[in-house]
Amino acid sequence: MRKWSGEIHKAIISHLILIGIPTALFYGLRQSGWSLTGLHIAIATFYLFSAFMLLLESATAMFRRFATDDYKKDPRRLSQAYYQAKAKLGVGGARRPVPKAPVPKCSFLIAAYLPNEQDIILETLEHVLLNVQHPLGGLEVILAYNTPTDLPVEQALESLARHYPELQLLRVEGSRSKAENLNAAFELVSGEITCILDADHHPASDCFTRAWRWIDQGYDVVQGRSIIRNHRRNWLTQTIAVEFEMMYGIIHPAKSFLTDSSIFGGSNGYWRTSVLKQIRFNPVMLTEDIDASMRTLLKGYRILHDRSIISTELAPVDLYSFWFQRKRWAQGWLEVGLKYQQPVLHSNKLNLQQKVFWTYLLYYCEFYSLVAIQIIPLVFSLSLMQTRVPLAIEQYLWFSTLLSFFSGVVQTLITAKIGAVRYPIYYYLNHMLLLVPYIIFKNVIAIVGVYDHLRGYSSWKVTPRGQQPQYRSVLQQSSASEPVLQSQLQSHKRL
Repeated sequence: MRKWSGEIHKAIISHLILIGIPTALFYGLRQSGWSLTGLHIAIATFYLFSAFMLLLESATAMFRRFATDDYKKDPRRLSQAYYQAKAKLGVGGARRPVPKAPVPKCSFLIAAYLPNEQDIILETLEHVLLNVQHPLGGLEVILAYNTPTDLPVEQALESLARHYPELQLLRVEGSRSKAENLNAAFELVSGEITCILDADHHPASDCFTRAWRWIDQGYDVVQGRSIIRNHRRNWLTQTIAVEFEMMYGIIHPAKSFLTDSSIFGGSNGYWRTSVLKQIRFNPVMLTEDIDASMRTLLKGYRILHDRSIISTELAPVDLYSFWFQRKRWAQGWLEVGLKYQQPVLHSNKLNLQQKVFWTYLLYYCEFYSLVAIQIIPLVFSLSLMQTRVPLAIEQYLWFSTLLSFFSGVVQTLITAKIGAVRYPIYYYLNHMLLLVPYIIFKNVIAIVGVYDHLRGYSSWKVTPRGQQPQYRSVLQQSSASEPVLQSQLQSHKRL
């Protein structure tokens, strides 16, 4: 309980401020004869807009595809008209570009804080080395890590690097962040495409093939889809697994479809290396990935989301780890929003639709928790006055609230359709039952993140991995048996 005391204190203080001060203000205004009807309407409209965006994203992700032009081959005019209409609506099937050239040399750049990742890093490296298809142009794997003290796992890493010549190890002395590790490794990267991975990510074997289709067409960054690998651990990992299916299977693809723009999410992102070396990462930002996304877009480079490029990762296994991860996300998004909103509005590299999209992401989503909670002081002030709002306003508020909840249920159901092959259906049913308390809990975290930002507190807290199953590497299993290792090396697939 001691480790929670500071966070609980901040949660209580921030909510007392957000609820107590507006309650007193609203009560005073009503005592002075002011009508708060407009404020009720504004909050109800805020809920309504949120519901509309959820439904729009869900419908887009459900029906929109990279529509095929196969209808041109059908000699029947009626069929041509039918398929042409579907193609214009974007529901004609999955058309993805065919690369004009073979996949060039590619690089994996894996960042790790070794004391936190020492139990998982060997498994990640061997997954990448033994399962990912090697491009004809070649593959290199660079582990950029920092550690304050020497660790036994470093000897195992060196042994691994001796047997896999494509693996390079870089210990970044003096580094205190993921961004510094990545920046230091750019001097070693030689692939035309660079995939950035966190230490827990296991990408699919064909990841570079799928990313190259888009980069060859002129995109500069392709963000893939993250799937939770340890979803069976407990109810929290189950809930996060469904949430990630929503984020990477619906929300991000829908925004990419609607605006031809997206974000780099920190891992499983495939960069044109020349662009990545120019952008680099800012070590003072809490969300260096979103900061890099903004600078990439403002320079006129293009980012796309492809949900077919899959990588699995580990979710936080307890509420303490989850709290600090999401608080950093919330505070980091706010930090980026305050820094880049004006450049976005004045950019000549973004069209109007993209400016609206990024304004929505940078501000609306971040301030949702602050605005949504204002319904509580409004109700409190009415109770103190022993009055009620006009019936029509009350009905509008109820309608917008219920529609907001209904849109969350709809999004969960569509997520179930898209991700049913991955998780059992009861995961999605549980998510719907926990939808309201889960959103409230995340809003509390977001509010504490804003509170920390206003107080100037922005220290980075590493998300603990939790206890992991013991992993024995190929080297350990074979006792460094050369025939076994050679067999593993020969099993690499070529593109």
